[in-house]
Amino acid sequence: METFALRQRVLRPSLTVRDVETPRDRDVDTAHVIARLVTGEVVGTGTVIREESPWGEAGWRLRWMAVAPDHRRRGVGARLLAALVEHVGAGGGGTLWCVARLSAVPFYERAGFTIRGEPGDDRDTGPTVVMWCEQVADR
Repeated sequence: METFALRQRVLRPSLTVRDVETPRDRDVDTAHVIARLVTGEVVGTGTVIREESPWGEAGWRLRWMAVAPDHRRRGVGARLLAALVEHVGAGGGGTLWCVARLSAVPFYERAGFTIRGEPGDDRDTGPTVVMWCEQVADR
């Protein structure tokens, strides 16, 4: 997919572009959103998949949210997230959760997400925390 290079560069630089594809990327309920410049350059991406939360609740997982560093703080991430929330709502709604880098917590909090549990440490991305937003369809 055309978003893999941005995923790899921003989120998993220790992996290859090929390694950031996951089997769930091609699931029928999975949604991918892309922000691109008029030149065609991909500057933002996000994915949601149907996946049970770590606490066992049916829902959706937000994956691979990435905005190119020189395009952050311009509303790109907020627009991507809004499109993904819309997809979740259209797909029946429910809990939307993610594993967020600690540096991204304020972004997700502004979007209505809440921290659940204690921070952990991902060997590739550093400190992370699970966040969730319930009843997406009611927003």
